[in-house]
Amino acid sequence: MQHSTRRRRARIRRVLFGGAELLITAGLLVLLLVAHQLWWTNREAKEGAERRVEALEREWDTSGSDAGTGTGTGEAGGAGGSGGGTAESGSEFGSGSVQSGGAPASSATYAVLTVPRLGLRVPVAEGTSKQKVLNKGYVGHYPHTQQPGRTGNFALAGHRNTHGEPFRYLNRLRKGDTITVETRSMRYTYTVDAVLPRTSPRDVGVIRPVPRSLTRPSYGYDAPGRYLTLTTCTPEYTSRYRLVVWGKLTAARPRE
Repeated sequence: MQHSTRRRRARIRRVLFGGAELLITAGLLVLLLVAHQLWWTNREAKEGAERRVEALEREWDTSGSDAGTGTGTGEAGGAGGSGGGTAESGSEFGSGSVQSGGAPASSATYAVLTVPRLGLRVPVAEGTSKQKVLNKGYVGHYPHTQQPGRTGNFALAGHRNTHGEPFRYLNRLRKGDTITVETRSMRYTYTVDAVLPRTSPRDVGVIRPVPRSLTRPSYGYDAPGRYLTLTTCTPEYTSRYRLVVWGKLTAARPRE
């Protein structure tokens, strides 16, 4: 009887020790996964985004003379200009990155977004695909919103956490901060005009041509203009709400 009791206790100890080892192993795997998401994906995406910015600038510098910088001075024409024609031509987007209609091809990088207050310089790609755009550390242009410099709303999305997290500190932007968008031949300067701290992910009003929140209608605009919209998730490490920053075009000039 005593012998069988000792054996039973020994089996229980083995089971407990085995379970503890499994829990420790599972915990280590979870920690490795978290480290991969929070550190490695950030490092990989940030470095990739930096290389892409450098590649775009090299491409623009070597072929800028073919871009026809005069095509960029029509609609934008400067801060609040009202010239005729179009703000950009298909050549703005670079060879191999345009569709037949002159718009950027899906997932193609064609501009550089610079936010001095955040020390941010990041490529802009067409579309908001996680795999092909956002997870690479790029910011993505919402399809069917306007292109930079044109009348309407140039709307962008970016990760706040992991995968380069370009919009990690978007909440630090304040009214009066400047944001620039460079294309092959033009440099557009937008000035932050308003910040919507929190809204629903389904609030499509914030990216309309005349942006206005549908869930918080006191935030937004009433008249057409040349707007920039930046969106990201909030609070950090969640996707429950969206943070929105709006700016207005205040200057446009050929890229030197």
